[in-house]
Amino acid sequence: MRIHFVAANVTEAQAALRIMRQRYEDLGADKADVVVALGGDGFMLQTLHNFLSRKKPIYGMNLGSVGFLMNEYREENLVQRLAAAESAVIHPLRMSAERADGKTDALAFNEVSLLRQTRQAAKVRILVDEKVRTAELICDGVLVSTPAGSTAYNLSAHGPILPIDADLLALTPISAFRPRRWRGALLSHRARVRFEILEAEKRPVSAVADDLEVRNITAVDVAEDRTISMTMLFDAGHSLDERILAEQFVD
Repeated sequence: MRIHFVAANVTEAQAALRIMRQRYEDLGADKADVVVALGGDGFMLQTLHNFLSRKKPIYGMNLGSVGFLMNEYREENLVQRLAAAESAVIHPLRMSAERADGKTDALAFNEVSLLRQTRQAAKVRILVDEKVRTAELICDGVLVSTPAGSTAYNLSAHGPILPIDADLLALTPISAFRPRRWRGALLSHRARVRFEILEAEKRPVSAVADDLEVRNITAVDVAEDRTISMTMLFDAGHSLDERILAEQFVD
């Protein structure tokens, strides 16, 4: 098992990186069979983006806070854990954010979220497959989530948890004021969502794809890109499927 280690730029993760490289040979990004990421969920997302072109499976070890996308950090038996690991294949969303001065494209493995930039609520028109579904949503924001990201910001915004193999996306409002009782929608993974910002100058809105933010947008197009896939590895018995299912039940 040829391994390459990467670590978040924090003291604990960097210390773990030194320890793991002493115990296991690091063969570098090009020769490795698997990338071991030391950090938290945010660093896992960063690692997925960084290794898109190499298509290496990513095995995370938690040295952050929540660690939903990570495995337990242990120094021993890493090769055996990797050999027995279960895989989850995920696909990102592709965002195209429009501004007065052009477009910005980005990928998001968790979600694409729109957020108000000032004290005033955002006003957003929502189209799905070129048909207007909500003429005016007044809100703090709105997001589209993948199954992998459905337990992150989407869940905090009271969106649904999606099984990892569901061919679905979650469309979830953030603090909707009008329509007040609208809780969002489940969409086919083939759906093409367009958000048009109403009164964009008076009520500026930003768009965020994972950790990339585009401010003062006028419109955003979001769709899943199934031409791109990444593989995440999880310890046997602790697959992403199992974690997502367990998140829906209370002990």
